[in-house]
Formats: sequence, structure tokens, C-alpha cells
Amino acid sequence: MPRCTRKGCGKEYEVAENTDESCSYHSGSPVFHEGLKSWSCCEDVNKPVLDFDDFMKIPGCTSGPHTDEAVKIEAPKPTSPNVNLKMTGTEAGKETYSTKPAVTPTLSTSAPAEPVPPPEEEEDDLSVPVAPGKICLRKGCGKAFVSDEVSRTEGGSESICYYHPLPPIFREGSKGYLCCKRRVLEFDEFMKIGGCKQGRHLFVPKKKADEPSEEFVDCRIDHYQTPTGVHVSVFAKKAEPDKSTVKIGSDYLDFDILLPGPKRFRRTIPLFGPIIPAQSSYKYFGTKIELTLKKEDARSWTLLEKTDKDLGGISLTFGVGGRTGTVGGKDIILDPSNANRAQAS
Repeated sequence: MPRCTRKGCGKEYEVAENTDESCSYHSGSPVFHEGLKSWSCCEDVNKPVLDFDDFMKIPGCTSGPHTDEAVKIEAPKPTSPNVNLKMTGTEAGKETYSTKPAVTPTLSTSAPAEPVPPPEEEEDDLSVPVAPGKICLRKGCGKAFVSDEVSRTEGGSESICYYHPLPPIFREGSKGYLCCKRRVLEFDEFMKIGGCKQGRHLFVPKKKADEPSEEFVDCRIDHYQTPTGVHVSVFAKKAEPDKSTVKIGSDYLDFDILLPGPKRFRRTIPLFGPIIPAQSSYKYFGTKIELTLKKEDARSWTLLEKTDKDLGGISLTFGVGGRTGTVGGKDIILDPSNANRAQAS
């Protein structure tokens, strides 16, 4: 399958299922200013961040179709006129820029400091299943998970990971990684720098011994329906997309959501009616996960979750016209079968 080249997306997609709402991406260019990182197209909406990994997780602000063609973006946005920024410090790959002159450290005649040991690398937890399509978490890899045999088992056709073990570095316009010598000026070229180390992929980081145990929590789930689809909202604030999985089956939804804390939300929902997974989708937002499910037929769903209880012939409308949601609605909208029943009465 082709991989989308739009900034902030990078997902594989089916050409036949590519629509004007399939891709969520950034139409602008990256902005790096005094250690802060953001996108010029949405820096007023998405706050600038310090860590490069957090920068790469900023959700796209523009919708459109996926594409595998080279995407042209606007020129980098100047941070402010007549400002001469100079790097005044760096720590663990994070740079600090300022208009003030850099302070020159005083030379010491004491014994040289011992070299800083390389950071301990995370290992993949092979006991945890991975959803197909999930991207390797190692910097510079970008490979998508296919199956345990292909992506995880030694000797698999795509089991070798080429990645960068150390953080990225941005210095006076040049971009690269601390672990290798190559430096480039353009952000697009930086994203194409191949990994300098060979190892195993990282899809699910193995839990460390000193990490606090996870707390399982419940997340509120709301939904509404139309004659052709069901829209589901899972209120999971600050969910971690790289460590979470959402599976959409023809008759079920499966959630395994990692939250700050550390907290975890797990739930499998058997659906009231059948859906078409290939035409359904989901997106992560700051406070929730939004799912759009394509119904297989035009029946009205009494509930989101399938139940064996007798509901007593309850018949639901598909929604109301008026303001957002049902608040302030004025015109009742019925599915075809209920519309005919209402006309007959």
C-alpha cells in the first residue's frame, strides 16, 4: 500500500478508500524558535512544545485526501523581524536559543569529566499483541507492523530496524541526530535521514521494573447516529496514540488506550448492528477519540452496544435538526421506515 507523504500523517492507505476526509495533516511548515517547536498552520491552536517526540505527535489541523506525491509546503515562517537568534545552550539534544549573547563557560583545570553513558534503549515487549499498521516507535525507522512473523520474529522479511538511538539536534538552521554526523538544512531532508544503528523494532515498550503499576479506568462513551452511520466519542484525555490501539471490526469495537498517570482503558464493545470496517475510521484529539462507523444497512440502532435484553419495541430517531446535537433541535429526522410509519398515522 502507498504511504501518505503529507506532514503529520505518514499512514499507509487504500487507494480505493481514499476520500476528502481520510487524511489529517499540517499544511504549513515547522517552526523552531528558542527551543520550542510548532507548525506555522496551527501554532495558535496547538501550543508549541519542547520535546521533538511531542512535536511529531501534534495532530494535523487540515483534512484532505491521502497522497504519495511530493508535497510542497509554505516557506518557513520567520519568528520575528530583525532578530538574530543564537544558541545559548544544549542539553540532552534540546537546544536553547536567545537574543542574548551566549555565556562562555570558564575553563577548569580539574580532571576531565567522565563521558556520559549512552541512554538505555527500550525493548519491544513481544508478549503484547500489535495491531497491523502500527508504526515502529524508534526514531528514523517508520516501518509499519505487518505480523509477528514478518516484523518481530528474527529472520522475518521486515524484522530489522534501522534507527537513531540518540535524540535529534537543531543548531543554527542545521538538523540531524546526535548519534551520526549527517546534517541537513531542510526539514523534509531531515525526516529522510536513514537510521545509523541496526536492531529490533519497538512497537510496545517493555515495562521497566521501577515503573508504577497501571491503573485501569473507565472512559465515558457517547454516540449519535445518522441513517448511514454512527459517530462515537471516547473521552480519553491526552491518550497516547503511539502506545494505544483501536480496532474496528464488522460487529465490535476494541479499545486499549494508554493515558497519563499511568492509566489504561480497556474495553470491547459488541455493536448493536453490523458495520463496514473499511469505510469506518477514527482520529485522536486532545480530549477524546472520535470514531465514524459506516452502517452496513439503514436500520436504527436502539443502543450502541448489543444486548440480549428485551427493549420492548423501542424505536429511536436518527437525530434532530436545529443547533448542534439535540439541544435546541426543532425538526425531527426519521429513518425511512419510521418516516413511512409516521405518515401512515
